[in-house]
Amino acid sequence: MTVTESADLNVNGDRPQQSLDTAAARNLATTTKSEPQMQGISSRWLQRLLPWVEAAGGAYRVNRRLSYTIGDGRVTFTRVAGQTRVIPQELRELPLLRDFDDDEVLAALADRFVQREFAPGDVIVERGRPAEDIFLIAHGRADKIGVGEYGDQVVLGVLAGGDHFSYQAVVESDDFWEYTVKAVTACTVLGMTQAAFEAVVGLSDALRAHVESFRNGRGPAQNAAGEAEIELASGHEGEVSLPTTFVDYEVSPREYELSVAQTVLRVHTRVADLYNEPMNQVEQQLRLTIEALRERQEHELVNNREFGLLANADLSQRIHSRTGPPTPDDMDALLAVVWKEPTFFLAHPRTIAAFMKECSRRGVYPSGVDHNGHQIPGWRGVPIFPCGKIPVSKTRTSSIMLMRTGEDAQGVIGLRQTGLPDEYQPGLNVRFMGTDEKAITSYLVSAYYSAAIMVPDALGVLEDVDVARE
Repeated sequence: MTVTESADLNVNGDRPQQSLDTAAARNLATTTKSEPQMQGISSRWLQRLLPWVEAAGGAYRVNRRLSYTIGDGRVTFTRVAGQTRVIPQELRELPLLRDFDDDEVLAALADRFVQREFAPGDVIVERGRPAEDIFLIAHGRADKIGVGEYGDQVVLGVLAGGDHFSYQAVVESDDFWEYTVKAVTACTVLGMTQAAFEAVVGLSDALRAHVESFRNGRGPAQNAAGEAEIELASGHEGEVSLPTTFVDYEVSPREYELSVAQTVLRVHTRVADLYNEPMNQVEQQLRLTIEALRERQEHELVNNREFGLLANADLSQRIHSRTGPPTPDDMDALLAVVWKEPTFFLAHPRTIAAFMKECSRRGVYPSGVDHNGHQIPGWRGVPIFPCGKIPVSKTRTSSIMLMRTGEDAQGVIGLRQTGLPDEYQPGLNVRFMGTDEKAITSYLVSAYYSAAIMVPDALGVLEDVDVARE
């Protein structure tokens, strides 16, 4: 190596830098920046798909024909130290005890229920045997199995926690089970015999009169949907006397008040004054804050106990998976529940994946549905939209919703009020709250919303589907 070559090497033995380094050059360059990103932003299909109806005055009243409660709700239980007990007042969910309000007698009936445990595959009741018991399903899942038209066994329905059968057994003599009930999973069942029920009836004149009224079928005329009957005549000839009628309304219809999601956005004036290029700091702060509010709005539309769709779906519109995972048969059963112009399914992405896995297992490949240029998974031509706000339980179960939407279709609608003071988006406003002594400017950001189910059959829910089965 020559003396000249040796001088060209730096102390590390490398050749000296002969041009401007990129790290130094960036000090003179204008960096290209993206807007602030936020992983919590989702597609929010529910908000995009719901028809939004103006709720003037902050409330929306759903007027319906008068309906008579038929007592097909679910019973609630308490569990202490391994012992399950039915809550006495919950026995009014049985049609037999509908509107019976003697708490002491209800407590006496609750004490007569005996807890029984069944393993998967055990027969709880057998077809053809005397029906002399009331059964309440406290936990687990069971199938009602009957005989089909051609002598084969068919599953008549699925029973799960809170369901009951058969209340009429204790009021009818010489009655026999018309179906078999078999446990699909481990089941906890509370049962009361006809003898125990009659013992309580013998001690209460009020209960005896109530049961007698139930046996005689007294009560107002109603149609298959439980609504007050409209008397009509058809197929007659000659000069017959036509029935007279009127359409009765609910006396106390439900009102949905707009809910609100709010936060106070705070921005220092120094940031707003000095760091507004190339992006407006207040606008970016506001954009991400509104995204967070809209995500909360989507969560509330699904899960809020007052107006959320999962919590407010009618009990008669809830069904259970027959085998656990969401299968094509289950989706068909859900379509049978919401059969009048179904608009779309809504499910957690894991649930959609579980359904597609079941389809592949059966050699069924559902075709996609085009929605404004988006290819959406579908079933029977009805799109299945993802919604991460539908919860997945610790045991990896979730729900699938199917709904009909629109006010004219008597479906599910979203509620909001537009024309708000300082409105920034429909149903959302941003109000300037001033600047404090620390030079921090505050903005009140509010989103107003709710949802309403016009009639019960507008929304169906497939509950407790297994999304983790391999």
